[in-house]
Amino acid sequence: MAKEKTQFICNACGASSPRWLGKCPSCGAWNSLIESVAESASGGKNRLSAPQGYAGLANAQPVIPLSAIEATDVARTPCGMDELDRVLGGGIVEGGVVLIGGDPGIGKSTLLLQALDALHRKGLPTLYVTGEESGAQIALRSRRLGLDNSQVQVLAEIQLEKILATLEANQPAVVVIDSIQTVYSDQLSSAPGSVAQVRECAAHLTRAAKTTGICVVLIGHVTKEGALAGPRVLEHMVDTVLYFEGDTHSNFRLVRAIKNRFGAVNEIGVFAMTEKGLKGVTNPSAIFLSQHSEPVPGSCVLVTLEGTRPMLVEIQALVDQGGPSPRRLSVGLDKDRMAMLLAVLNRHAGVACADQDVFVNAVGGVRINEPAADLAVMLAITSSLRGKALPRGFFAFGEVGLAGEVRPAPRGQERLKEAAKLGFTMAVVPKANAPKKPIAGLTIHAVERVDEAMNIVRGIS
Repeated sequence: MAKEKTQFICNACGASSPRWLGKCPSCGAWNSLIESVAESASGGKNRLSAPQGYAGLANAQPVIPLSAIEATDVARTPCGMDELDRVLGGGIVEGGVVLIGGDPGIGKSTLLLQALDALHRKGLPTLYVTGEESGAQIALRSRRLGLDNSQVQVLAEIQLEKILATLEANQPAVVVIDSIQTVYSDQLSSAPGSVAQVRECAAHLTRAAKTTGICVVLIGHVTKEGALAGPRVLEHMVDTVLYFEGDTHSNFRLVRAIKNRFGAVNEIGVFAMTEKGLKGVTNPSAIFLSQHSEPVPGSCVLVTLEGTRPMLVEIQALVDQGGPSPRRLSVGLDKDRMAMLLAVLNRHAGVACADQDVFVNAVGGVRINEPAADLAVMLAITSSLRGKALPRGFFAFGEVGLAGEVRPAPRGQERLKEAAKLGFTMAVVPKANAPKKPIAGLTIHAVERVDEAMNIVRGIS
């Protein structure tokens, strides 16, 4: 196969150069020249055109109105792991492309090997393409995971053209590429893992998925900041982007969807790492709650919402004597929002922390982004400052505004029912979230302002 000529395109202005330069001669931008395949002057076949026999998306289609297009819900195939199916929106989709990233050693390869084995046992042909390990290492891992007599097909290859030829010959239903940074194409002279190679290989694999109906799962490396390595366009090419989160020193892992063209993006899956691989956690609230023999100051339970799932998370706060420049530190919560809540506490509730160090933590390594955590954070800070614990079985949720009002949280009834199901007996919630019918075993205090919530807590603690 003849190697195609390459050129270097500036990401900033689009100027081209026959060789790499540190500085673009056209616009002066540094390190902006990216290698790409040069377009042929002849009207030859495009390298991304659909293979013969397949009606790809690149083929010309007549212009028709939306009402005349036949559209049905995409068929999903559950992969046998409930938590992974939840994040994917119900299962894998024919012709879908999934990109999953995470820290090294977090469990990406383990999870996908388990998923492929479960799919194969359902009768779907599967293929695991590894570029980082040998076939013997994959076999040893499958035996450690207890996947006895696994019939998952394994291919140790990093050349894109050979991988595509194998896909065309074997026609698997699902293929995992581990990882996209190790794959290279003969059309480019750059090393595997470069921006040009990652972009080109991902484009070819995406085209193969759309034209053949194979579900392609790409494993991607992440940078030091935790973002997926490679060009940002990689996330735009694929249908679903998943992030594998969690501390490698902890047994629990979170899989979070940040993009999904076939489902919701606000779902998370919770897994526990065991000797037999990753197991789904059906009751994730248990891992985000500390087990205190007695209530302790600075702790307040929050009912947060992750997708369609209400979860109970413990918010811990520590208020200590500070120096000339008090520290404000939060883990799992937005630091700027915590500073705003401290100002609201001072102005509208008379709780001054200006000369105090304030530390806030969400137990279990979970990250909370919704504003419904405001009230629980403020109650935890006040509890630590006063040195008095909130009563056992107490929880709170609600958004707090700059004027001191407590705004309702979405799907408040489901939050209350989840807490009652787990044995909680007392709550402070926004007045708009108060149920019309009482919930058995649950005492609810509905408030409209922050000072009302503080007065109620002072009376019951």
